[in-house]
Amino acid sequence: MKLDPFYLIVDSADWIERLVPLGVKLVQLRMKHVTDDELRGHIRRAKVVCAAHGCQLIVNDFWQVAIEEGCDFIHLGQEDLALADLSAIRAAGVRLGLSTHDEAELETALAARPDYVALGPVWPTMLKQMKWAPQGLPRLASWKDKLGSLPLVAIGGITVERLADVFAHGADSAAVVTDITRHADPEARTLQWLAATKGERR
Repeated sequence: MKLDPFYLIVDSADWIERLVPLGVKLVQLRMKHVTDDELRGHIRRAKVVCAAHGCQLIVNDFWQVAIEEGCDFIHLGQEDLALADLSAIRAAGVRLGLSTHDEAELETALAARPDYVALGPVWPTMLKQMKWAPQGLPRLASWKDKLGSLPLVAIGGITVERLADVFAHGADSAAVVTDITRHADPEARTLQWLAATKGERR
């Protein structure tokens, strides 16, 4: 499987409706502390936009709701992975991405046979407090050596200006949150990301 090199992560269908039409081809809907019904509403809106623009939608954490809503790709953190029914996920034909932060988590992730592995934070991130120190670019290269053909997603503190280094160290895709959603002009920044990842889109 090949992932688009530009992996946008947002917390509402509002962002998806706003940015996906610009040319985004891979987006994760990551909503926390919402009811199932609220999430369903955002998933349904996101699916309409993504279908219209040829964008792959990935739903974070809420794998049961994602399956019920006919989604075909989910992303789980390690805590969610421990509670998830992997057989039900596979039986539904849903692809799976997993977060990792250290060697032990990588082993756990690989045992679940994911469709991609994410490593982070590569740099300090403003998104949330994390107990892990920044992984750095050398760890990206090390992870890629272990993953082989399995796609590697880099996440955490990534900006347009850092993209070349991320790809040079083995990442197949770069995930972004705050460099776009907290930018003064999110649309313009999205277009910059699209331009900067164009050479990796082959």
